[in-house]
Amino acid sequence: MQNFGKVAVLMGGFSTERDISLDSGAAIVAALKSKGVNAHAFDPKETPLVELKTQGFQTAFNILHGTYGEDGAIQGALELMNMPYTGSGVAASAIGMDKYRCKLIWQALGLPVPEFAVLRDDSDFDAVEKTLGLPMFVKPAAEGSSVGVVKVKETGRLKAVYEELKHLQGEIIAERFIGGGEYSCPVLGNRGLPSIHIIPQTEFYDWEAKYQRDDTVYQCPSDLSESDEALMRELAVRGAQAIGAEGCVRVDFLKDNDGKLYLLEINTLPGMTGHSLVPKSAAQTGLDFADLCLEILKTAHVG
Repeated sequence: MQNFGKVAVLMGGFSTERDISLDSGAAIVAALKSKGVNAHAFDPKETPLVELKTQGFQTAFNILHGTYGEDGAIQGALELMNMPYTGSGVAASAIGMDKYRCKLIWQALGLPVPEFAVLRDDSDFDAVEKTLGLPMFVKPAAEGSSVGVVKVKETGRLKAVYEELKHLQGEIIAERFIGGGEYSCPVLGNRGLPSIHIIPQTEFYDWEAKYQRDDTVYQCPSDLSESDEALMRELAVRGAQAIGAEGCVRVDFLKDNDGKLYLLEINTLPGMTGHSLVPKSAAQTGLDFADLCLEILKTAHVG
C-alpha cells in the first residue's frame, strides 16, 4: 500500500458546518485506521495549523466543510506548507464555493443551469418575482449544506427574505423553481458514480432533511432511465472539469417536469457521514466506505 506517512484528517474548523465536519472527520479517521493508515484528527479551531509540521504530519485529508475549509483558504495555506492534501486546489475550491460565479462558468460553457437573478439592495424585487415566478428559491451564494436557503411562495415577500439573508456569505441568488425531482451525482477522479434521487419528506432538501431526519429517501440506483443516467454522469464530470475540481466531488441536479436535467451546484468537499450521499453511491460500485476514503487519500496533491 502507498505510504502516506502521518495523515492529518482536517475536521471541525470555523464554519457553520463545523458539527457536520466533525462527524465526517471521525468516520474518516476510523476508516483510514482500519486500512492501516496512520491517521489522526486535527481541528484547526483547536490547534494552530502550523502544528501540522511540528507534529510531523506528512499528508492532509481535508474534510473541513464551509468557510475557510472549502473555499480555497486552507488549500492555499497547505500549499505554502508544501503539504499534499485531498480535494480541489485553491481556484477550484473558491469557484465551487461561490455558486454565482460557478453558474456563470457553467452557463458560458453551455451547461444547463436554472434561470437565476442576483439580488442587491437596489434590485427591482417585484420584477424578479414576475420574471422567475413563484415559488422560487433564494440562497446565499457562498454557504453550504442548505444554510440560508428559503423557498419564497408569497407575492411581495422576496425583499424581506433578501434582507434576512444578506448578512450571509456571498451574493444572494434568486432561482427559478424546478419541481421534477432532486438528484445528486458524485464524481471520483474523472468518473461519474451512480446518481441518487433525493426524496425529502420536508418541503425541500434542507438542513433538517440532510442531517437530522431519518425519513429522507435516497434512491440509489436512482429512477433515471439508462440514457438520462449516462447524461447526468457526463454532465457531472463536465461540470467538475469546468472549474478544475479534483479528487471526489458531488454535483447536485434538478429535473423539470419534462425530464430536462439542470446543474444546480457543485460540492467540492462532500460530506462523509452516515447520511452522506457519496458513500451511498460508491457502495453501488462495490467501493465500501473505508476503500472510498483510501481512494480519496490517494488523490492528495500539492498545487
